[in-house]
Amino acid sequence: MKRISKSLVALGLSLLAPMALGADLTEGMTAGKVAMKSMGPLAFGPDGLLFAADTKAATIYAIATGDTKAAAGSTSSLKIEGINNKLAALLGTTADQILINDMAVNPISQNTYLAISRGRSTDAIPVLIKVTPDAKLEMVSLDNVKSSHADLVDAPADAAPAGRGGNQRLESITDIAYLQDRVVIAGLSNEEFSSSLRSIPFPFKGALKGTGVEMYHGSHGEFETRSPVRTFVTYTVGQEAELLAAYTCTPLVEIAVKDLTPGGKVKGKTIAEFGAGNRPLDMIVYQQNGKDYLLLSNSSRGVMKVSTDEIGKAAAITERVPGTTGLAFETIQSWTGIDQLDRLDAQHAMVVRKDGANINLEAMTLP
Repeated sequence: MKRISKSLVALGLSLLAPMALGADLTEGMTAGKVAMKSMGPLAFGPDGLLFAADTKAATIYAIATGDTKAAAGSTSSLKIEGINNKLAALLGTTADQILINDMAVNPISQNTYLAISRGRSTDAIPVLIKVTPDAKLEMVSLDNVKSSHADLVDAPADAAPAGRGGNQRLESITDIAYLQDRVVIAGLSNEEFSSSLRSIPFPFKGALKGTGVEMYHGSHGEFETRSPVRTFVTYTVGQEAELLAAYTCTPLVEIAVKDLTPGGKVKGKTIAEFGAGNRPLDMIVYQQNGKDYLLLSNSSRGVMKVSTDEIGKAAAITERVPGTTGLAFETIQSWTGIDQLDRLDAQHAMVVRKDGANINLEAMTLP
């Protein structure tokens, strides 16, 4: 759900430096067909590299899009109303058979990429769509592209359990981001601490086991190890790279990137509770008037603008919380129906927005 500038603003830009000056991140990639079983979270890295998650296969792909030409103008006025209908027409189906799984903006070209499912059954067809600044929709062929991949070695089995709950394989990857020289992956594993964060060096040289995550859930009043991170951003606190991770019902948890060790365990620090009965959908970081803010979209609590001023000294939440507590936030009343968002530039975000039966893709001024 994130490109790099979605995950890290000016406070942490030093983390985004390439591994070495002149390094070719496509070295070792092979040209050929990328045959994905599904297409979920997306994130951009440098040089037009697109990271795409195949949750059914529990695999992360790095795709060299070749989309490295700078945008000729601004995309800040882009608005495509009823993009679900336009996608249906492009793919030869009906709007009710289109599912937009994620969206990411290429920071170089300002082209927007959409991870689409054509169909809603287990045999839905994954499709990658590019939307240009002049509102053209194009299917991105993956038949002959340079790519590499990493298979998650401890993903849940691809099977629905006998009791309650769905197929946990579909939550093997819930969010991804590229950070400096690695891909950070949130999701579930088959370990005892099934909530997992993976930090896989890039270029890929094989996959590593995840780090089991424990956090205190204030709404539930207990420590939990099985709920996956729904969305996260990377952020610098002091001199340390941290993940700010949001969970269902809705704790915000701080986790140090340096503590993500393959096969290890980490205890996150819960620094906010944003309310029960809610699922966080997507999150970005941006800067306004010299201050950094999180922007968090939610299933039932609207879009929250969260101040980062107190992150470095926030007290850990370790007792049951009946409502909200921790970091200060405001609900942006004009931002309704937001499912996905990504930073477009310093002043704008690109959003996927529900509007009745329609789904719109539009650029919005950051609040």
